[in-house]
Amino acid sequence: MMTEDLILETLRNSTLTEELRDAEIELLAGVVKVQEYKAGEFLLQPGNSSLRNTLMILAAGKVEATASLEGEKATLHLLQPGDLAGIITFVGGTAAQISATVVAKSDSKMLLLERSSLESFLSTNPAIVYYVMRGIVRHVHGIVRRMNMQSLEMSNYIHQQGGRY
Repeated sequence: MMTEDLILETLRNSTLTEELRDAEIELLAGVVKVQEYKAGEFLLQPGNSSLRNTLMILAAGKVEATASLEGEKATLHLLQPGDLAGIITFVGGTAAQISATVVAKSDSKMLLLERSSLESFLSTNPAIVYYVMRGIVRHVHGIVRRMNMQSLEMSNYIHQQGGRY
């Protein structure tokens, strides 16, 4: 698939652009870059600010988000095409606030959107910025809902086991 087609298809299938019209998606596609990652390559790590201010959108491949809890690695999420990573620093957080490790499980392609590129639309197409930020909030809300459900399921399981686990 050609790079331009990959960008457009990925953006059209992402919560990020749900409220954008085709012409707005095409404008946004013009400021997005494609980055390839090899299997085993780290995309994000706690404390690493190499992709600061950059939102990542999975275009192709398998990417996993994990966290370390008491020295044990736990899978938080297997990203699906259109899913986002790097949200914290993109919206103004610091690298110190990154708690997940994101790694390519297979050769993968990510779309990279730099915050400054999105902000360049503020004077000419502010609706694009507004709707993209709404898309980010919806995506984060989905993550929180999923994690709350998993926490509730785990709590119910522990309760059913009489506190034994």
